[in-house]
This record gives sequence, C-alpha cells and structure tokens, in this order.
Amino acid sequence: MDPSTILESIKNGRSAYRLRLMPRVQLFTDDLLFGSRLQADLVAAGHEVTLGPSPDRSADAIVADLTHDADIRIAALARPRPPTLAFFSHVEADVRARALAAGIELVVPRSRIAREGPALLAGVLATAR
Repeated sequence: MDPSTILESIKNGRSAYRLRLMPRVQLFTDDLLFGSRLQADLVAAGHEVTLGPSPDRSADAIVADLTHDADIRIAALARPRPPTLAFFSHVEADVRARALAAGIELVVPRSRIAREGPALLAGVLATAR
C-alpha cells in the first residue's frame, strides 16, 4: 500500500492504526464542575483528556484530585503509573507531604492548578521523558 493511500485511510478513520499526536491525560477526579473546567483548559493546550474515578495506567499522564479521600487516592496512585500531577486543598498541607512521599511527581494547591494547569502538566511530562 502506498503512503498516500495509508494517509487517506487514516484521515477517513478506516485504518487499524491511529495516529496519536496529543498526549493522553486522565483526570482522576469526582468533581465534575472543577474537572470539566480543568479538562477544557488541558484540551485547549493540546491534550486528549478523559475523566475517571480511578487512575488509568495506560494514559501518558494523570492529573489527580487529592481534595477528597486523599489517602485512598494516594494509595490508588501506587507505582507503576504514568507521570502524575496532583492537587490538594491549601488548608491540608500534610496531604502534599504524603503525596510527595508516595512518589507523585508534582503536588500543588488547587488554586495553582486552576491558574497554571497546562503549564504544570507540560513540566511533568517533560521531566518524565
């Protein structure tokens, strides 16, 4: 099969192979309101984003919400897992310490991820390569 036929098949969705250019990010949260806002920001930055109540180890990266049930979520993020960016409530600084001790790459307050989410994720993905 010549290259132009392969490209045409991919464009029309008939190929068994999918060309994947965008990093796949799983947003591990139950907060649909904040999650959908963060999802929109990450999609606008060029990421393919899914929301889910548990970590997806096949994703290129995970963005995890530690504002509720932090210990359960930190345990669910045990290695092996993709590079992870997590956020927590600023009033629970001990959550940050526990998440970092568990090996999560970057843990920031929720207000910071709301302001800088795509840039923070880009940093986590860059250092993981």
